[in-house]
Amino acid sequence: MANTFTQIYVQTVFAVQNRQSLIQTNWKADLYKYITGIVTNQGHKLIAINGMPDHVHVFFGLNPKQSISDLLQDIKGSSSKWVNENKLVQGKFEWQSGYGAFSYSRNQIDKVVKYIENQEEHHQKHTFIEEYKEFLKIFEIEYDERYIFKQIE
Repeated sequence: MANTFTQIYVQTVFAVQNRQSLIQTNWKADLYKYITGIVTNQGHKLIAINGMPDHVHVFFGLNPKQSISDLLQDIKGSSSKWVNENKLVQGKFEWQSGYGAFSYSRNQIDKVVKYIENQEEHHQKHTFIEEYKEFLKIFEIEYDERYIFKQIE
């Protein structure tokens, strides 16, 4: 794509199926490295990745050759397969369907990185659902409560 120049920064947020707290400290870093590999191998620039036992935030510079939905399908499909092949959880590991994707300008990068790096601190005060609804409110995204990430059943 000669003469094509872009500057697209996206934060995605996605949850473990039924928001179960399955991502364990002893393999979280390896999961994040695996996801980083997927993002970079698809030509995107990973800026930050972190999360909690029940969800993950991935912040990256988007390569317009691939859609966000295709990238998230790759990330979620490949990483859940990796977790299962390595038998890191009892039973089957799955990501919940759906995700949030939020765009940022260049001057917001440092703020977003700091936010993602401080997930543990942030979630001492706010639940994942409170956080997610706050993103939807800030970005003025209309939503139906029935389609917000499901509670543990």
